[in-house]
Amino acid sequence: MIAVEKALEHYGAPVYVRKEIVHNKYVVESLSDKGAVFVDETDEVPEGARVVFSAHGVSPAVHEAAAQRNLQTIDATCPLVTKVHKEAVRFAADDYDILLIGHEGHEEVEGTAGEAPDHVQVVNSPDDAANVTVRDPEKVVWISQTTLSVDETMETVDRLRERFPTLQNPPSDDICYATQNRQVAVKKLAPECELVIVVGSANSSNSVRLVEVALGAGADASYRIDRAQEMDESWLEGVTTVGVTSGASVPEILVNDVLAYLAERGYGDVQEVRTATEDLMFSLPKELRADLKAAGNAPARPRRENRTSLSVEPV
Repeated sequence: MIAVEKALEHYGAPVYVRKEIVHNKYVVESLSDKGAVFVDETDEVPEGARVVFSAHGVSPAVHEAAAQRNLQTIDATCPLVTKVHKEAVRFAADDYDILLIGHEGHEEVEGTAGEAPDHVQVVNSPDDAANVTVRDPEKVVWISQTTLSVDETMETVDRLRERFPTLQNPPSDDICYATQNRQVAVKKLAPECELVIVVGSANSSNSVRLVEVALGAGADASYRIDRAQEMDESWLEGVTTVGVTSGASVPEILVNDVLAYLAERGYGDVQEVRTATEDLMFSLPKELRADLKAAGNAPARPRRENRTSLSVEPV
């Protein structure tokens, strides 16, 4: 989001963005209002124009297509996604079969698979593990989409390992720390809540997973909403404690709006549930940093929001 905002400030509108920069309706609408133009593919971008690649990453074929149209690219791929891409390239170079645990059709999965299409198989779920075939059971490794449920990912790995006992793990955890921290926090608060509200968009994998995690951890009910206006007062009937959390890319203002909605209905005692402190800082894309520096503007490095989950009770 910040990369697109900075690009609009520096270059002016329009700035084209391939796919949604992050899977959040509010963010996409806000950037569109400022002059961002979202497209599905690079051939929708006028030749020679500037285009931002989303945080979910793209395949080498997309980079090549952009170069053929002389597009000025800004690669805003999340560094955690880039790490998974590099893992795929390295294992493919060693001639491994790579089992990519993720959701078919998700931009991140398409981008990662595109790094080594002859070596990658997508495994959608634990049940899908039964359909996997490999060339050499001794040379198989798994990697994953960064926004999955940790529990579902590990269940899939367990199923795969039943079939391929020497299945190798990736060199480090692939699940996004912001995604993982929120799931851990929801597991902690859900048993104390009759209701858990997840703020996030329907096409956000990590937001959808949070609803599943809340229900699995003991919440009586859990709903995903984009914003406070989608709250249904009937959800609060008989509820004494509400858990509130959000997807990894959700602006804090949307969470605060939900808290205000609940406070107006008597849920004013807010307790923060923190299971980790997120203090990683990511730089702006190198192309944008270089142009800002040349113009004499020192780019600030964005910081992830620390808050993961809250519980609210009537005062």
